[in-house]
Amino acid sequence: MATLCRPAIAVPEHLITREQTLELARVLHRDHPQLDLALRLIGNTGVQTRHIVQPIEDTLKHPGFTVRNAVYEKEAKSRVPDVVRRALDHADLAAADIDLIVYVSCTGFMMPSMTAWLINTMGFRSSTRQLPIAQLGCAAGGAAINRAHDFCTAYPRSNVLIVACEFCSLLYQPTDRAVGNLLSNGLFGDALAAAVMRGEGGEGVSVERNSSRLVPDTEDWIAYEVRETGFHFLLDKRVPGTMSVLAPAMRDMAEPHGWDIAGLDFYIVHAGGPRILDDLGKHLRLPPETFRYSRTTLTERGNVASVVIFDALARLFADGGARPGARGVIAGFGPGITAEIALGTWTASRLAAVP
Repeated sequence: MATLCRPAIAVPEHLITREQTLELARVLHRDHPQLDLALRLIGNTGVQTRHIVQPIEDTLKHPGFTVRNAVYEKEAKSRVPDVVRRALDHADLAAADIDLIVYVSCTGFMMPSMTAWLINTMGFRSSTRQLPIAQLGCAAGGAAINRAHDFCTAYPRSNVLIVACEFCSLLYQPTDRAVGNLLSNGLFGDALAAAVMRGEGGEGVSVERNSSRLVPDTEDWIAYEVRETGFHFLLDKRVPGTMSVLAPAMRDMAEPHGWDIAGLDFYIVHAGGPRILDDLGKHLRLPPETFRYSRTTLTERGNVASVVIFDALARLFADGGARPGARGVIAGFGPGITAEIALGTWTASRLAAVP
């Protein structure tokens, strides 16, 4: 079985607190007819701190989509190599041992993909396969894990590098005053992650099976509207209700294999907001503590899109990991509404790098 090793996480140096966010909303939108509602929604997210790639005074400006995308590319190339090196170290591998790079991001655009730049600059083989994923939003972290697992299943002993880079603050739209957009201004943060899935050896989550589920007729519930000023985030208040569909989907995936989705040892779940975690826990009859790693990510980082599940998994590692053989689930939710789900067991075995 392929093993997802310890992720490496990085956040930008600029910090914004909950109190600063609320004060900015009061100042910038003082005449908004639904300001009180927006402030209440932001306060209810539970987000205390977020990291952003630019100082707040620059974040609040909109110099145009061209400039913003240039900032995305510059900052990605500056920050991604560090998490890649650390992830390779966690997996006891070198760049030359990687057979596929999966790069996920929904907050900037590059073509050729960042994968080509990494291969050219960091010592990866020119034969390394590339898989950029740009349109699965917050679900992309789960999709990357699942596609890495598929690749290692098809090509045993292969190794896959996953990189997630999200600068959500570059999507700030000062003229978009919809309540959902104001909420997103207080919810999303910036972060990067990298992790290796080893086809053989390694310590972490040995993925046994994966699955995808699309909730019908919810395509416009989480979406981008692409305008001259760039990406405008659209968020429907009905999104948390999709857990009533996705929780049974998780149960249906586990039961044929004799697993009880409500009786696992660890849960690494995308923290899109507290309602997502609350509703999932309600439908699976799990206590709030079950999602403690995801909740801490939300509190300290905000919703960092595809990076969330890697940050939560890194917290499990930092907590000492799980006992060998412990069963768990990794689940990412995003546009579609799409769920990407993986089931696996914890392994503490470590082998030397595969030649």
